[in-house]
Amino acid sequence: MGRRKKIVQECERLMDDPENIRNIAIAAHVDHGKTTLTDNLLAGAGMISDETAGEQLAMDTEEDEQERGITIDAANVSMTHEYEDTNHLINLIDTPGHVDFGGDVTRAMRAVDGALVVVDAVEGAMPQTETVLRQALREGVKPTLFINKVDRLISELQEGPEEMQQRLLSVISDVNELIRGMTEDMDDIDDWTVSVEDGTVGFGSALYKWGVSMPSMQRTGMDFGEIMELERADKRQELHERTPLSDVVLDMVCEHFPNPVDAQPRRIPRIWRGDVDSDLAEGMRLVDEEGDVVLMVTDIGIDPHAGEIAAGRVFSGTLEKGQELYVSGTAGKNRVQSVGIYMGGEREEVDRVPAGNIAAVTGLKDAIAGSTVSSVDMTPFESIEHISEPVITKSVEAQNMDDLPKLIETLRQVSKEDPTIQITINEDTGEHLISGQGELHLEVITQRIEKNQGIPVNTGEPIVVYREQPQQASAEVEGISPNRHNRFYISIEPMTNELVETIQLGEASMDMPEQERREALQDAGMDKDTSQNVEHIHGTNILIDDTKGIQHLNETMELVIEGLEDALDNGPLANEPVQGTLIRLHDARLHEDTIHRGPAQVIPATREAVHKSLIDGQIKMLEPMQDVRIDVPNDHMGAASGEIQGRRGRVDDMYQEGDLMVVEGIAPVGEMIGFASDIRSATEGRASWNTENAGFEVMSDSLQREKIMEIRERKGMKLELPPAIEYI
Repeated sequence: MGRRKKIVQECERLMDDPENIRNIAIAAHVDHGKTTLTDNLLAGAGMISDETAGEQLAMDTEEDEQERGITIDAANVSMTHEYEDTNHLINLIDTPGHVDFGGDVTRAMRAVDGALVVVDAVEGAMPQTETVLRQALREGVKPTLFINKVDRLISELQEGPEEMQQRLLSVISDVNELIRGMTEDMDDIDDWTVSVEDGTVGFGSALYKWGVSMPSMQRTGMDFGEIMELERADKRQELHERTPLSDVVLDMVCEHFPNPVDAQPRRIPRIWRGDVDSDLAEGMRLVDEEGDVVLMVTDIGIDPHAGEIAAGRVFSGTLEKGQELYVSGTAGKNRVQSVGIYMGGEREEVDRVPAGNIAAVTGLKDAIAGSTVSSVDMTPFESIEHISEPVITKSVEAQNMDDLPKLIETLRQVSKEDPTIQITINEDTGEHLISGQGELHLEVITQRIEKNQGIPVNTGEPIVVYREQPQQASAEVEGISPNRHNRFYISIEPMTNELVETIQLGEASMDMPEQERREALQDAGMDKDTSQNVEHIHGTNILIDDTKGIQHLNETMELVIEGLEDALDNGPLANEPVQGTLIRLHDARLHEDTIHRGPAQVIPATREAVHKSLIDGQIKMLEPMQDVRIDVPNDHMGAASGEIQGRRGRVDDMYQEGDLMVVEGIAPVGEMIGFASDIRSATEGRASWNTENAGFEVMSDSLQREKIMEIRERKGMKLELPPAIEYI
C-alpha cells in the first residue's frame, strides 16, 4: 500500500476523535517563510521527501504561485502527528501573506481554531503581521508564534548570544503588545499572549529545517549556544537531524492549540447569532457527529474534472455523499456528490467527514465563500467581514466576441471564489470591470483567465476607485417628484469614524436583532433616539426615519430606499459611491392614489433630495491611501523617500534597523501605480517594500475639480457640475 494511501486511512481513523484534532492556519507577512515552513511540516508527516522540503513549495499548487514565489490561494492539507504517544490529526491551511490576497486569510480563519503566526527574525513584526493577528483574534482563533530565519541572525548579521536574545525578545514583546491591544475588550478570551516559557513560541529556520522551543530544548538537551556553533560551522544537516523543525512546530500545535471540543463552545456565539438554546446550537457546541449537518463554506475552488469544490469547516453532523442540503440565501437544496479531505493540491475522497474537521465537498453548486450549508433550515453564520475594500479597477474584454459568454461565466465564477473581487458587468456597453485589492491582485486574476480558461483578453489601464463624502451637516432639503404630487424632506450629516468602522466590521447590520443593532450603534457613539429609528443601512451609510405617522409611507418606504441606494451608489460629484453619511428623512407628503406615487415618481424625488442635501453638506472626493514601508541601504534613502514624496505622499518616519534604513509613509493609491518599477530603478534594485491599504482620505482642494472632471469625462457624463457645487 502506498504511503499516501496509508496517511489517508490514518486521517479517516482519527476524524472521529475531535479531542485529537487540530484545525490550524499558518499566517504571516509576505516572504516571512510560511510556505517553506509548511513544506517542513509535510515532510515531517511523511507526505513529501525530506530532501526537497523547503524548495518544493508543495502548497503553492498553481503555476503562477511557483513562478512569482508567493502564495496566492490559501491551500489545505490534512496530516497526522504523534505527540505524547497519541496520534493527532492536523488540518492545516497555508494562507497568503501579500496584502492583495488578505481575503483568503480572513476566510481561512473562520475554518480553524489556532493560528501559527510566522515572523521573520530580521524584519520583526510587520504591517501584515498585525493584520493577520487581527483577523485571527476577531474570529476567536488562538495564536502561537514561530520566529523564522534565525539562521540569518547567526550567519549574516553575526550576532552574539546577548544581541540575539534581545532581538528575539523584542519580536515577542511586539507581538504580545498587538495581542493585548486587540483582546482587551474580548470577554471570552483570557490571556492569549505568547511566551517562551509556556512553549507557545518556537524559533528556527524553515529553509534549513531546524527549530527549537523551550520544551524541545528540555527534551533534546540542546541550548542556543550549541545551535549557534553548529549553524556557524555549517553543520545544518546535523542541526536538522537533532532538532527537526517539524517536530517542534507540530508538538506546539498539539500541545497549545485548542481542539474542536474546547474551541467550538467559545467560537459559536462569536460567529453565529441563532437561538443558543436550540438543539442545533447544542450540537455545534458539543461537536456532535450525530447532530444536524452544519458546514461553513470558507473557500470555493475549481477542479478541471470534478467542477466546483467547496471547502469548509464541519461544525456539527457528518457529511456524506448523496445528502440533500440547504445553502443559505438560495432556494431548494443541493445534493452532495462527493466528500473528501485535502492533501495539498490533491483531494482524496473519503466516505464521510464528521464534525470538527475541514472537508472538501462537490455538488454544492449554489454555495459561495461564506455560505452556510445545513441539513435543516437555520440562521446562517455571520458573514465573513473583509477588512479592506476594493481600491483599484480594470476593464476586461474578450479579444474574440465568440468568447464573450465564456468570459462572463468565468468572471461570475471568479467573484464566487474570491468575494474580495467585485465584478461589474455592463450589459449595454459590453464592458466588464474587475475591482480588487491592488495591482497584483488584478494582474493574477486576468492572467488566470487567459491561462486556465484559454480566453485571450484585453485589459484597460488600472482605474482607482474613489469615494464621495459630505464634510458637514446639511440643511433640510426638499425633493419633488416629476408629477409634483410627492415631496420628501431630507437632511444629511457625516458619521464618525467609529460608526463607519462598526458597520464595516459587521458589528451593526440590518440582519441583526434590532436590540443588538441598537446597542452596537450606541456603543459607537450614536444617540439613543437616532439608533431606535434606523430604517436601512447601505454600504457605510444609514437611513434614519424621523417621520411621525405619515399615511402610506410604509408601503412607499421600499421605493424610498431604492432611490436612496441609487443616489448613494452614484454620488453627485462623479457617480462614485458615497460613504459615511447619516441620512434623515424628516417628513414626506404623499399622493393619496397609489398610481401617483409609483417608482417613476418616488425614486427620482428621493434621489434628488439626497443629492441636494449632500451638495449642501459640502460633499468632496475621497481617494484611497496606502501605507508604504521601504527598507533600503543608507545611501539610497534619499531616493526612496523621494519616491514617496514625488507621489503626493508624505514620509512619517525614518529609522535605522540593522544595516538598513526604514522609510515609512503614506501615499494615494492612484499615484502608486507603477511604483514597483520606479523604486527599483531609483534604488538600483536594492530596496524591498510593502504596502498596506489605509482607507480613504479627503483629496486636497486644489485637485478636487481636476479629478472630478477627469472621472466625469471617463464615464461619459456632462462636464459642467451642478451650479450648487461652486465650493469646489
